[in-house]
Amino acid sequence: MLSLLKIKNIALIEEIELEFSKGLNLLTGETGSGKSIIVDSLSALTGERISSDLIKEGANSAQIEGLFQLKANPDLHEIFYESGIELEDADEADLIVRRELSTSGKNRIFVNNQSVTQAFLRKIGTFLVDIHGQGEQATLFNNLTHLEMLDEYAKVENLREKVAENYRHWSNIQTELKMLQQNEAEKLQLLDILRFQVDEIGKASLQMGEDEALEEEKRRLNNVEKLSTLSEDSYALLYENEEAVVTTLERITRRIKELAEYESNFKDYTEGLQNAQAVLEDLAFSVRDFRNSLEFSPERLGEIENRLAEIARLKRKYGGTIESVLQHLAESSERLNNIETAEFREEELRKKLIQLREDYLKNACQLHEKRLKVKKDFEKKIEASLKDVSLEKARFDVKIEGDETDDKSFTAKGFDSIEFYFSANVGESVKPIAKVASGGELSRLMLVLNSATKLSESAKTMVFDEIDTGIGGRVAEAVGLKLKQLSKTQQVLCVTHQPQVASLADHHYLVEKATVGNKTKVGVRELLENEQVEEIARMLTGKEITETARQHAREMLSATR
Repeated sequence: MLSLLKIKNIALIEEIELEFSKGLNLLTGETGSGKSIIVDSLSALTGERISSDLIKEGANSAQIEGLFQLKANPDLHEIFYESGIELEDADEADLIVRRELSTSGKNRIFVNNQSVTQAFLRKIGTFLVDIHGQGEQATLFNNLTHLEMLDEYAKVENLREKVAENYRHWSNIQTELKMLQQNEAEKLQLLDILRFQVDEIGKASLQMGEDEALEEEKRRLNNVEKLSTLSEDSYALLYENEEAVVTTLERITRRIKELAEYESNFKDYTEGLQNAQAVLEDLAFSVRDFRNSLEFSPERLGEIENRLAEIARLKRKYGGTIESVLQHLAESSERLNNIETAEFREEELRKKLIQLREDYLKNACQLHEKRLKVKKDFEKKIEASLKDVSLEKARFDVKIEGDETDDKSFTAKGFDSIEFYFSANVGESVKPIAKVASGGELSRLMLVLNSATKLSESAKTMVFDEIDTGIGGRVAEAVGLKLKQLSKTQQVLCVTHQPQVASLADHHYLVEKATVGNKTKVGVRELLENEQVEEIARMLTGKEITETARQHAREMLSATR
């Protein structure tokens, strides 16, 4: 649901802030007052293109921002997760979408203050708003929309989930089987490569951390003379000289012990001195032993250099570290084993694929039958509703085609191909919607379809831009009632010129254009009840509002309360 819409420096709009609520929200105003600017701005928040030419004259930048309240939706969360963008994981979440335009051409898009691409916004836009009006019928031209509408009417959500799960399992096994059945020559070539790599790395018998240990030993061998001098001097200073540290510390310890017999404050130091003496003695003996173990060996140095060269070669070839080399060995060994045992695995997968295909078809056929069963009722309901919106002669058919024997037709939504056919005029056969319906007819058809299929509450906002153009009287009232019916399950925002529709509004907004000084500005405000009477009276009679028109407007409003 759209809760808040802010528009700044777009076309004639300097700055407006609109709060929308649940139910039927209506925008009215004289022709050319700027209603289309608001709809176009909202369209921009769904990922549609918007030009910097729309920036208000004299301004350097413009901004459109919308606050949407969304219900938890797994598909929407998946889009956010794949894009690495956080979305509140709750039953309801707030989503702030902002588009910033600049005369310099540096246009930016933000979702919850995180920069995103227009492609990402277009993906999530389908979960936010559906805009229907002249030239805004792309969703109705998409056959997947037809399938979704029929399934929503048929209430087959649980069955759809089973079919999707069956398809996922079947598709995964099919993919694995295809990988096993790749070209035989390629398989033999891959076998040779894998066997060579496994043999090459295996013979090296690499150990984790081995290169670091060898480098340390190499440094030691290359510096035997220096290490010998350092360790000999250290041993002498610690233990061997007449004034060695250990000897001096031993004398100090004895003196402190004697001192402690007369002054108890020194007793606390004796243990620490003894510990220090023990540590220094241990260090002295370690240095001595290290000195005695030092021996320069040209043969060992050669072995180390050869081994390090071999390790370096393998690291360059297989990833840069011993860990990556060993990981490559494990992966190659596994792939080699899989290929060598492919015949057994292939037979196992074939049997499993047959069973999974049967599981899929069992549920997919049930889904197909459910669709066929509800088809006639759906067609009748739509045709009856079309009569209410001045399409008395219209015919509506649902074409369901599906071949359960053709694996290529299998999808996560079953094997059916569903398309809506339509004819608005007598004597014309029904044809695909995209080929026969005009913009106005499409708008009313979309309204009827949504009224029939949106049986459960949806967080998406439905926008209808002047779908009542060219109608009036009873038909306009019928269109208004359809909008009202739809607004009970989801938020509806409608631009209208029909007083019959306006009288049904839960929230009525007036778009006004005014000249201030030498500038033209557009403003929007929500009408109070007495203001609503005036606006509906204007819609009934035009500029000159009569008392009769006001009375008629009051009667229309009271009839809808």
